[in-house]
Amino acid sequence: MANDKNVKIKCGKLYDGLKAEMQVDMEILLKGDKIVAVGRNLSCPEGTEIIDLGDATVTPGMIDAHVHPQFFDWHDVYDDTIYYSDAWRALAVANCAQKSLAGGFTTIRSVGWFREDYSLDVKRAVEKGYIAGSRLIVAPHFLCTPGSHGDMTQIVRTNPELSDFLAEQYPTCGNGADFFVGAVRREVKLGADFLKIMATGGFATPNDSPEDIQMNDSEFKAIFDTAKELGISTTAHAYAPNLIQKLVKFGITGIEHGSLMDEETARLMEEHGTYLVPTFTPYDDAVHWDEESLAKKSPEFRRKLGIYRERLVKGREVILNSNIKLGYGTDFVTVHNCYENGWEYVAMLNSGMEPFRALQAATKNNAEILEIDDIVGTIEPGKLADISAWKRDLLTDPYALLDCAFVMKSGIVYPTECRLDHEVKKL
Repeated sequence: MANDKNVKIKCGKLYDGLKAEMQVDMEILLKGDKIVAVGRNLSCPEGTEIIDLGDATVTPGMIDAHVHPQFFDWHDVYDDTIYYSDAWRALAVANCAQKSLAGGFTTIRSVGWFREDYSLDVKRAVEKGYIAGSRLIVAPHFLCTPGSHGDMTQIVRTNPELSDFLAEQYPTCGNGADFFVGAVRREVKLGADFLKIMATGGFATPNDSPEDIQMNDSEFKAIFDTAKELGISTTAHAYAPNLIQKLVKFGITGIEHGSLMDEETARLMEEHGTYLVPTFTPYDDAVHWDEESLAKKSPEFRRKLGIYRERLVKGREVILNSNIKLGYGTDFVTVHNCYENGWEYVAMLNSGMEPFRALQAATKNNAEILEIDDIVGTIEPGKLADISAWKRDLLTDPYALLDCAFVMKSGIVYPTECRLDHEVKKL
């Protein structure tokens, strides 16, 4: 039966995703799963349910554009190469979707994994209402080459036979242009919403560098040409200017991380309209040197963060001072769990980002990046009723997005969960 219930939400303050301001005493009128009016003193049909959020700041449902939802607990990430089944990962994806929703993030983008996690099945189950959870936008696997940052068999590299055997089980890990033409076509066949390329090395993997280029030009061309032919967007894990510039010139839609950004690269991205999801949090303990947080990471991760610290600091300054279209993404595979989405707001504000820019990144910009801005991302008539509310001050409190007071997705209200620890709650 269709939901045609009338609901009026009374807002203490409203950030609608459209204006860089907090509007006071606003109201939102809903019918079923849609927003029908936004304004003050709205007239409404008799019997309309009233939801009074007069003591809170109301926003669009938040969106996290860079999530690895395959784990119940971040400590399990490197065990996944050997110990966990596809079914276990699928359950973890469902758990992440449920917990992200409870934290006020009504949409998350799963940016792929090297093994099967059936995230597309979780997405379909959420869409059909069989399970509660954030809306999922999914790249089922990431495209990568053997030995690259996307090849987690590096964990067992001291056993070459086992490492090679496991790599053969990864459907989108291979070599050569023809392989990647087929890999793109397979991802599209499965129902991928976008493509994710592991184009460079990383900080966490043991035998590579964040400046490596881990595909050759013929492989990149095969991916981009095939993606264009099939009408699917692409993003890539990339850190350093030389690779980012190469990818922008190939016509990539967006970049994930970009942490070693320089001025020339920022200008090129601005000119081409290439978005950036900067994922500040995984490198925040190096930028704002935090020994306690760093101690939770692997020796390889800590070593590389130390080597690149100065460039990470400079790269962040370049990003903050640029006019690049920024998204909001967490990339939690260490220190925080994948559903603790509000921590990126902490990193953004503590790095000097203006709060409205961070809020726009997590709402309107992310909806555009995920190509769902026709249905969510702003509070305006015609959009789905994805609405969150917060009692901490979003403009002065960097921890505000860790303490959701209310969440509604497609007109349905769900329970909330606080992500703050006891010490932060006191602040």
